Order: sequence, then structure tokens, then C-alpha cells
Amino acid sequence: MVDTKDTAIVRSTCRICYNSCGVLIYLEGGRPVKIEGDPQNPMSKGRLCPKGSASLEYLNHPARLKHPLRRTAKRGDGKWQPITWDEALETVAGELRSISGRHGILSVAFLRGASKGLPDSYMARFANIFGTPNISSPAPVCFVPGVNASKLTYGYYAYPDHEHRPRCIVVWGANPEATNVAEYEEIVEAAKKGARIIAIDPIENELTKMADLWLRPRPGTDLALCLGIMNVIVNENLYDRDFVDQWTIGFPELNAHLQDYPPEQVAEITWVSEEMIRKAARLYTKEKPGLILWGNGIETTLNSFQACRAIAILRSISGNLGVPGGEVKYSSPGGLPKSDPEFVCQDSIPPDTRAKRLSMKDNLMPIVYYALPQRVIKAILEDDPYPVRAIYQQGGNLLTAYTNAKETYNALIKLEFLVVADLFMTPTAMLADVVLPAATYLEYDSVEQPWHFPIVSAQQKVAQVGESWPDGKILNELAKRMGFSNYVWDDMNQALDRVLKPAGVTFEEFREIVTLVGTKLYRHYEKGGFETLSKKVELYSERLKEWGFDPLPEYREAPETPLSDPRMAEEYPFVLTTRKGDVFRHSGGRQIPSLRSKRPQPILKMHPQPAENLGIKEGDWVHISTKRGRIRQKVTLVDSLDPRTIEADYAWWFPEKDTSSLFGWDESNINILTSDKPPYNREMGSAIMRGISCKVSKV
Repeated sequence: MVDTKDTAIVRSTCRICYNSCGVLIYLEGGRPVKIEGDPQNPMSKGRLCPKGSASLEYLNHPARLKHPLRRTAKRGDGKWQPITWDEALETVAGELRSISGRHGILSVAFLRGASKGLPDSYMARFANIFGTPNISSPAPVCFVPGVNASKLTYGYYAYPDHEHRPRCIVVWGANPEATNVAEYEEIVEAAKKGARIIAIDPIENELTKMADLWLRPRPGTDLALCLGIMNVIVNENLYDRDFVDQWTIGFPELNAHLQDYPPEQVAEITWVSEEMIRKAARLYTKEKPGLILWGNGIETTLNSFQACRAIAILRSISGNLGVPGGEVKYSSPGGLPKSDPEFVCQDSIPPDTRAKRLSMKDNLMPIVYYALPQRVIKAILEDDPYPVRAIYQQGGNLLTAYTNAKETYNALIKLEFLVVADLFMTPTAMLADVVLPAATYLEYDSVEQPWHFPIVSAQQKVAQVGESWPDGKILNELAKRMGFSNYVWDDMNQALDRVLKPAGVTFEEFREIVTLVGTKLYRHYEKGGFETLSKKVELYSERLKEWGFDPLPEYREAPETPLSDPRMAEEYPFVLTTRKGDVFRHSGGRQIPSLRSKRPQPILKMHPQPAENLGIKEGDWVHISTKRGRIRQKVTLVDSLDPRTIEADYAWWFPEKDTSSLFGWDESNINILTSDKPPYNREMGSAIMRGISCKVSKV
């Protein structure tokens, strides 16, 4: 903390989203009055997005949940009784104990929303101590496909090296101007110094406008596009022969496999011209060093894992791994592991019990430990593979986040017991039996480690609203009520000291240190090889083959697309995609005035020509429909869109609407349109959330 004459300034970490940017919190009279970006933070360097700038609006919003609540009428009626924390914890503990006693430990599932950092580990720890392997999260559609693909290809997650300016930057399925402002500024700065930009995205954004090449693939076809680019690189001898010969295995097999993806064939699949495919391959390999920044756009598809693996292979054969200005390995900041099995008590569950987790029937990769969201819903509705009767939900809004939202609604209604911990009342929380008031990042101490940058940073408590509790404290107190005395901390800072133990500091000491950053390990493989079984980059993966998966990425066309079902495409002529905006974090933030004013309504983007054909004008409300249902959004016409593609806003609900409608959860919610039925991604179970056929009609 820095004290001045009139104010105190606390260095901390914003945790509204996963980026964990550094912030300066200005206190007057002990109360936070202003939030700014922290120029000393080595990752965010003083930058702060609109969500972080609205931190005090989140903290002080009048609709914040401030006390535990118990439902007093039927689900969804919006009738609640305030109760004490003792009553709430005793109720939750009693119900979990009763239901697991009557139906078995597997009948209880623990679910979380988008990453909350260390609180995610607290929840995994509690679930493991409780004894159920049924833990679910957005992992199959958010970041983890890229992590696992990287590890199975070259053994670690590679980070972009912006410090030694790359000469070519590929931004693939990402919109960092909206989702990672620090990364975006690094790209802009590199472009000013001469870096060439390749943007791969169906929808125009600030980077596509400044790009040297903009490739607009049909949503969901990124894997085919990557294989086509590699076909050109290999056939034109544009790959790094020395690196490939010395540090990879499986190149002959890759070479033969790529001949099945000539640019002219890939162009038909992806809608990207053969000329653009060749240009992208040549630019990326000739302007070196280069790096590829991938995003969530490639992870919510049938080919999510293999699309990420193809990009990992592309990085490798281009010779950009480990070099300055390319993608490099970092040492762990302070020696702290990202996910510590001991901290989360992973071994508390016997192997035979863990093997019975809900997704055992999905035959996912053996390194995948979660239960698929869509499998949790099926277990509730159909008792398949066995019944789930109780859910502990930490953050997240399942009614807007899960595919086939109507099925999710039916499942939540059927539960015997649902407890939700959140900041605000949401459509999902409205269906709970008990609602617990969670704390914002300004209300508790923590140690945060974002996945996309090798940094550990301190989060410091500066406020308290009502009786809101941090998720870690809620679960720690619940553990006491459940009788797990051997796993309870007397003070939550003991948990933080445990996290920081490898760094050799306590949390009180870390308050002054604030950040620890990993060290770049350029060409680390020259001292001992890569962290794979072969010690080389595994272009052809024997492990994947042994597990029963494709050893080389093979493109599979998803159902409900113009190629897989041309007759259906006659009735549903548009291909649907979505993206993250800069003002909301998934379903969160729509009650925050400064954010909502920038995006007051859900927006559908479409090309002017098909809109004119349908009698649709700028600002009209339209229906978007698939086989599962329809929603309504407001049209914005965009000339740069492919006329066959539309982009819809996602995760919409309306906090200002009445509780009897569950805040209008089904009016504009894109997951009314998506499917929770197979096929899923074979390796990780990712659901198909974009690239499906739909139709548009004027309301």
C-alpha cells in the first residue's frame, strides 16, 4: 500500500475476467473511490478494459446479493427469505449429506462458470474432499483444448514473445481489442514497427481492419484452413527444414496426410480462396520470427482440440518455437504450479470412484478429468449413466451458458437441491433453493495466476458489502459443517501461504511484492529436448493413437452445416457465429450502467443484401431460428460480412425485466438455438456452439 497525504493507494489485481490485470485502488477514508490500471504490472502495464474500469459499479450496485436467501415458493417464483449464514450453511450441508446418503456420492455435482482464478481451485478441493468426481466447468470450450493440444505436441504451453518484436503476427479466432486489451496494444505497437498482421476471423474487428491479410473462414472450419495452409508450406518447402529434421518426429506422416488438403479443396470447405490460403502460408513463413495468437473462436466447435493441435504443429514446422519474437516457454513464476494436485486434494477420491465420473461414457482423453456440462444435464433428466440430484453452482449462469438452454431449464427444475453462489440474482440463481452472496475481487485477498501470461499477482481486500463472502470462505465454512476438520483452514490467509510456499514468501510479504513473473527460456529444448515422451515435437502423436484418437489432425464436418446437410441449408440458409464483446464478461455485467449503455440491446450482424431480400432494415428486430427454437435480436447491417454468415450476441438476459419471466432468459439467448446432443469433440467433448445453419425473419 502506498500512502499519500489525502489518499491511500493499494496495488491489486482485477478479477472481473480471466486476464487478471494490475490495478491501483484509491482509498479515501478507507473506502475505494477510484480504480486505475497499474503501470508497474508487467503484463497489463497500466491498461484497463471497460469491465475493469467499472469495478466500483459492480461493488456498489444496489442489486448486489448481500445476504443468504432461501426459496419460499416453487422454483422461479422469485419469493425469498433472508437467512443467516449459519442457517444457510447448515441447510446446504444437510441437503448434500442427505442426498448423497440416499442416492450415493455420485448424485452430487459441483459446477462453476467462467474462470474465477483461485476460487476455482477451492471448489475443486471441496468436491474432492466431499468425494464426488463430478466437477464441471467451461474447460471443454475455453482455453483447455489449446493447453492440452500444446502439451501433447511439444510438452508445454507456449507464450508469445512480444518483447523481441515479431515480424509476423497471426491472430486466429480471437478479438483481443475486446477481450485482452494488453495483448491488443502489443500487436498495435508491433504493427507500427513493421510487423505484418494476418487476421483469421469471419467478422470484422479492429485487427482485421489493420491486417495485411484478412481471411474470413466459414465458422467452424478453422482446422481445414490450418491443414490447407500447412499443405502449401510443405509442398513449397517453406518449412524450417533444420528444425523439423532435428527436433520433430512424424514429418513424413504429416507430409502424406497434408496431401489430402490441397488449397483448392480447402477453399470449398472454408470459403477462403485458394489465393488467400497461399498468401497466408507464404507471409507467415517468410516474415520470421512469427507468432500465432489463438482464441476461443476455434474451441467451441466439433474440431476444437485438433484445430488447436494443427496450429501447434504449424508453429513447430515454421521454426517459431523457442525463438525470440516467436512462442517461448517460461519458467513457472516463483515455482508456483498452475494447478496443484495436492492443494486441490486430488487423491482424496479413489481411482475406481473417479473412473465413474459422468463422462466415463464419452470416452474422452484419459488426461481429461471433468464431467461434460451436457452430460450433467442428461444425468439429471434421464438418470444416464446414473441420477444427479443436487448441484452446487459457483458463479456462472447455466441458462445462458449451456447449449440447448431449454433442456438446461428442465434439468434445473427437476433437481432435488440447487445452491448457487453469485454476486447478483440471475436466471439460474432464480431456480435455486439457497442463494449465497459471493464477494467481488475487491472484498477478499487472493493470489491470482492467469493462464495466458506467466505471472502471479496479489489481490487485496479493500471493501466489504453486506454479508457477502468470498467463495473460498464459503467452501471452507461449509467444510466445517460437513465434518471435514482435517481440511479446514483457521484463516483463509493460511491457504494463500500454502499457495505461495514454493515461492518462499507468505501472503503478508507478497502484499508488498505484488507480482512474480516467469523467465523466458529461449531454445530450452537444446539442453534436454522437449517435454514429450520422445523429447521432440510430436507431429504424429503415438499417444493419441494409443488412446484411440487421430494421431494427425483430421477435419470432420459438423452436423447442421451447408456441407453436411445441404437440404437443411435450403430452409436455414445462414451460418451462425458469435463473439465476445468488450463490455460484458459472458452473461455478466448487463446490470452495470456504464457497460449496458454501450450495448443496450442484443445485436445481430448481417450483410445488407440478404437483409434487403428479407425486407429487413437497420435497427429492425428479427427472429433467429434453428430446429430447436427461435430468439429475437436487433439488426445491424455490416458490409464486410460474408452474406452467408450472421453474428449474434450471446449470453443475453435482461436484469431489468420481471422475475416471473426469469429476467427474459429465453428471449435473446443464443443457446436456445444450439444443441446438447452428440457429436461432440471426440477428444475433449467440446459442444458445437457456432457454425450451425439458421434462418432469419423480421419480427
